[in-house]
Amino acid sequence: MVIRRAKISDLDEIASIESVCFPPDQAAGRKAFEERLSTFPRHFLLMCDEYGKIVSFIDGFTTDQPDLTDEMYAVSELHNENGAWQMVFGLCTLPDYRQRGFAQRLLKEFIRTAKSEGRKGVVLTCKQPLIKYYEKFGFVSEGVTENSVIGGVQWYQMRRVL
Repeated sequence: MVIRRAKISDLDEIASIESVCFPPDQAAGRKAFEERLSTFPRHFLLMCDEYGKIVSFIDGFTTDQPDLTDEMYAVSELHNENGAWQMVFGLCTLPDYRQRGFAQRLLKEFIRTAKSEGRKGVVLTCKQPLIKYYEKFGFVSEGVTENSVIGGVQWYQMRRVL
């Protein structure tokens, strides 16, 4: 398995994986990924199998805003390459490839890169069942966020200070 940065040519495969991993009212669409890949490709990592098939990805931009908001998912122009915080918009793994450590490897690489770039930390939101998973990587729950209501579910903001 190989970790690499995403390219615009990966767009359809990425959008397909997102649609498998999230319900329609929570998934980012093809257009959103096209904008993300055009605006912050350095912050979009893929895990590929030995045949080049994408099995997992992580993405998110950098910003000086310390909290993740729904607006960030929709407005790629809010990205600031010199931003203090690395946001995580999504960490998706195809169902047949789960429980093999691929998401873990991507998340660790995202954290490592953020640290090497001098970021203050990494911020994400997740549903309650995933809080324990992210705590294993040093993230601390800040509770239910009022800044994210995508899909009408409760999202918990998690932060890892570097």
